[in-house]
Amino acid sequence: MHFLKGHANLDDMKKVYIETYGCQMNVGDTEVVFSILGAAGYERTTDMNVADVIMANTCSVRDNAEQRIWGRLDQFNTQRRERPVVIGILGCMAERLKDKLLDSGKVDIVAGPDSYRRLPELLAAVSDGHPQIDVQLSREETYADINPVRIDSNGVSAFISIMRGCNNVCSYCVVPYTRGAERSRDPRTIVREACDCFSRGYREVTLLGQNVDSYHWTGEGGDVTFAQLLEKVAMISPELRVRFSTSNPQDFSDEVIYTMSAYENICKHIHFPVQSGSNRMLEKMRRRYTREWYLARVKRIRKLIPDCGITTDVIAGFCTETEEDHKQTLSLFEEVGYDTAFMFYYSERPGTFAARHWPDDVDIETKTRRLNEIITLQNRKSLESYRRDIGKRFKVLVEGPSKKNPSELCGRASNNKMCVWPDTAHKAGDYVEVEVLDCTSATLLCRLA
Repeated sequence: MHFLKGHANLDDMKKVYIETYGCQMNVGDTEVVFSILGAAGYERTTDMNVADVIMANTCSVRDNAEQRIWGRLDQFNTQRRERPVVIGILGCMAERLKDKLLDSGKVDIVAGPDSYRRLPELLAAVSDGHPQIDVQLSREETYADINPVRIDSNGVSAFISIMRGCNNVCSYCVVPYTRGAERSRDPRTIVREACDCFSRGYREVTLLGQNVDSYHWTGEGGDVTFAQLLEKVAMISPELRVRFSTSNPQDFSDEVIYTMSAYENICKHIHFPVQSGSNRMLEKMRRRYTREWYLARVKRIRKLIPDCGITTDVIAGFCTETEEDHKQTLSLFEEVGYDTAFMFYYSERPGTFAARHWPDDVDIETKTRRLNEIITLQNRKSLESYRRDIGKRFKVLVEGPSKKNPSELCGRASNNKMCVWPDTAHKAGDYVEVEVLDCTSATLLCRLA
């Protein structure tokens, strides 16, 4: 392995390049890492070819995510042919595959999600033949005092982590093992960070957690629930939009729905992962709700917030899933009519409850067929959902030029649907009102109202 030689303290290493994979939580973590390294004298770069430190902030939720990282590691290591480079793996994959990563000979630093404060120390300790590892999980770390370095390209939307870890232990999920126990962040630091974002021109913040609905701070100033936190952030300014992700259905309360309906600047969109429409599968997944309970929650949302956008996650082909279980998922998708969905077939994750107790017994051909049937159905429901918005007017926050046409702008309505329209008069961060003229299954085609 070709480690940096002659760098006892790596004082001359300045440029750091980080690729981020997986969920929005990882984007927030990368921003924290850049802040920590920036305070230690390192400079962010978006060009891997000039970087002294190359890192990947990783996800382990699905096997294909990990396989992609292994491929990127090979590409990272080609940089060593030109100059000394330190290569690191951060995040969930670091936590799960710590020894395998170091033994590969391709990685110098392995740091888990709760070890980012030690990165300057780990970098300083790297020497020939001595890789560094810290994957110790914490019950206290929230990085509440860190002011993240925003890496978004539009300067309009920012992510704010409100909690870390997860206590749900769904049978298929690695998150409790890679991110540790659930802990909530001091609400005062969250509001302070949101205020800072707004003062610097950001017009939208997304409150992030593995399960935001179980956010509960107990400390100086009393108890604060997620609904109360949501209200505190919404009250910063009516010009600051507030989003959140992700909700776990069993913890989603009427209090949150009431708070959303009371404030126009709390976006009317809920990502509501269902995972399966079959009660048998839900129990096996340890989701702690039934199909009937889930549908009742959706009905409640639509009664109190009629135009609320609802999106979801689903897993096809979980252990022992039958055709009847699959049909139950299809029928639930028909009944709910999601705007969009993240759809995957089951990928066994080593160390999870499911991997330890049940064989992955649905063959890949069946998984693929079932997933494709869900995708086909959802594409139809998405188009139906978007067509219902033709003729409506929406207040949209401009994100920037459309990727396909620089004379058009794009931005999201409150319900999280992407809008595009011809416009050369406005810029990112402006609010505009648009009228929907047409649509695809993923975009509303509009004009200025």
